[in-house]
Amino acid sequence: MTLHDATAFAASLAATLMVSIVVFQAGDGSFGALPAEEIEGDEVAVMFEIDPFA
Repeated sequence: MTLHDATAFAASLAATLMVSIVVFQAGDGSFGALPAEEIEGDEVAVMFEIDPFA
């Protein structure tokens, strides 16, 4: 997933689920988005967090 796609997906998830979503870069260079409580930071680089309450 590209950074643009991951950001759009994260914004949609945050608005729908009303939870903080983290956009991250995996070891292979791809990007993804997950709820903040599911991130285990050992294998990913956190790019930013989208908080629907901010």
